[in-house]
Amino acid sequence: MGKNINIGVIGYGYWGPNLVRNFVETPGAQVKTVSDFKPELLAKVQARYPNIQVTTDCQDIFNDPKIDAVAIATPVSTHFDLALAALQAGKHVLVEKPMTVSSEQAMRLIEEAEKRNLVLMVDHTFVYTGAVRKMRDLVVTNVIGDIYYYDSVRVNLGLFQHDVNVIWDLAVHDLSIMDYILPSQPYAVSTTGMSHVPGEPENIAYLTLFFEGNLIAHIHVNWLAPVKVRRTLIGGSQRMIVYDDLEPSEKVKIYDKGITVNGNTESLYQMLIGYRAGDMWAPHLEVTEALRTEGLHFINCIQTGDRPITDGQAGLRVVRILEAATESMKKQGQLVELNIAGVAV
Repeated sequence: MGKNINIGVIGYGYWGPNLVRNFVETPGAQVKTVSDFKPELLAKVQARYPNIQVTTDCQDIFNDPKIDAVAIATPVSTHFDLALAALQAGKHVLVEKPMTVSSEQAMRLIEEAEKRNLVLMVDHTFVYTGAVRKMRDLVVTNVIGDIYYYDSVRVNLGLFQHDVNVIWDLAVHDLSIMDYILPSQPYAVSTTGMSHVPGEPENIAYLTLFFEGNLIAHIHVNWLAPVKVRRTLIGGSQRMIVYDDLEPSEKVKIYDKGITVNGNTESLYQMLIGYRAGDMWAPHLEVTEALRTEGLHFINCIQTGDRPITDGQAGLRVVRILEAATESMKKQGQLVELNIAGVAV
């Protein structure tokens, strides 16, 4: 292990406190400075962590030669400028999701990080949960067979965002999970959505993603639902997964259910569909907080030069889909092809 990595955190609003708390507890990391333009939020930092410096000017973090890395937890419209400034100041960067507001910005950050040999990591938090890591294992080891579909519902009442639509706020989670666990990338997206608050971005959306072969994905996101639902179904040729993030213990359940197709396929009427209904089991999941796992991974990548699981390329792939989905939604669901040429999968 090398020396402690000194971290500056920009933004202490909704997500910043979680980042600070986890980095304070991460071996090999030390939070040196927190910046936010609201003095009342900095007062909370000082009350809880007397040893951490605070500033209303993030330039102090960029200018501090003792700070090795910067974590950015600010509105998405500010991500690019802050991350670019941090990279140009020679700092490693962990940036909140979504990475940037456009794929051009994402590519520019990737280029800057590579040129300077710095770690650029995107905070796709769910990738670091025990549940999602287990699902990836089940896919990679072929426990569920060929994947037929990925179907996700992520709805609740609020928190309305004014600067981004519901896709950029909620679907980004599902897209980052899919990017991590599915074996291929979508080639096109069709999205419909609607705003029910005049002058505000869309608060409900339905995304359908098309892949080569017979894999299809569907994501339903909504800020205007009476209940909170966080449920994903993954259907495979051998088994099926139900992932319910609101379940306190058994978040992932694997069902030995499916179909078998028998008979003479020359005649549609002679084809027999057999149904298989076996056992359900809930595997043991790692219970470490996702942000702690992620923080350790970030520090490890800085110290070893390893590429993060959720690197800039992963952030770019997700932003590309968000862009295409927003374009499709404006055209009432018109299919938009994804430009995935040149994206390292």
